[in-house]
Amino acid sequence: MPEFDPAASARRVIETERDGLDLLAGSIGETFVATVNRIAEMKGRVICAGVGKSGHVARKIAATMASTGTPAYYVHPTEASHGDLGMIGEQDAVLALSKSGETKELGDLIAYCRRFGVPLVAMTTKADSTLGRAADYLLAVPDAPEACGETRAPTTSTTLMMALGDALAVALLETRGFTAADFRTFHPGGALGAALASVADVMHAGDAVPLASQVAPMSEVLIEMTAKSFGCVGLLDDTGRLAGIITDGDLRRHMGNDLVNRPAHDVMTRNPKTGRSEALAADALREMTAGSLKITQLFIVDDAHKPVGILHLHDLLRVGLS
Repeated sequence: MPEFDPAASARRVIETERDGLDLLAGSIGETFVATVNRIAEMKGRVICAGVGKSGHVARKIAATMASTGTPAYYVHPTEASHGDLGMIGEQDAVLALSKSGETKELGDLIAYCRRFGVPLVAMTTKADSTLGRAADYLLAVPDAPEACGETRAPTTSTTLMMALGDALAVALLETRGFTAADFRTFHPGGALGAALASVADVMHAGDAVPLASQVAPMSEVLIEMTAKSFGCVGLLDDTGRLAGIITDGDLRRHMGNDLVNRPAHDVMTRNPKTGRSEALAADALREMTAGSLKITQLFIVDDAHKPVGILHLHDLLRVGLS
């Protein structure tokens, strides 16, 4: 008996599922577009339902939709038959998953949709099944070979359902013009929340921003610099625009007995890097660390180039960016 090769088995599984995904990609057409348009115009929610492995996929699809701007949740078909049908309104739509389309537990849910005119979207490999025939919108899944061979346990079929659910969620996201800022609203915590944080979420603003006039004596600049503890001061021209910056490095380069009496514009670095409050904090971090001249502070300016905030590298590290 030949020795079993786990790596070869893994490659076969992935290749089998990849072939199924190729079939799925080629099957996307008018029904998918119609489904997207119908859900996009709804005022209600998408209720995802399925049993067994299809149920796990349905839960994932509901979670993905909910986090990308399409209100959705999962209802177990058995619980639906015992009262949870009351959670489904006429402005909702039901997305029911079943490979065979003959899952008995879906019967009451299908009947409820027909009785109350709730749009029913079916995700199944069998268009002529009970579920397929009852559906208002049929998202047909190719009946591709399962990757586990003789046992026929759900593998390829669940992968295809998962991918089709992702395609539906992303198409709805793009139809609605859902942005990274919208996405962060539903993902405020963890690394994902940090990656999608805006500069405005992290920066210091108002009286916390260290600022002085470019014609002020360095004695005043040093007091402002010490009081605000950012290791820098932004220098303003007579219109309030950011004209330059003085950092600890500038002080060292201009150290001398007459430093405190010199005007700030003699010491400042002109045309410093700046950022915008609406930018992603991750983009600001790249700006601060790009190239050979890395900086630890970044002044945030408005359209008129007037300072509205300051961002320190430590602020970005504090929210989880690195």
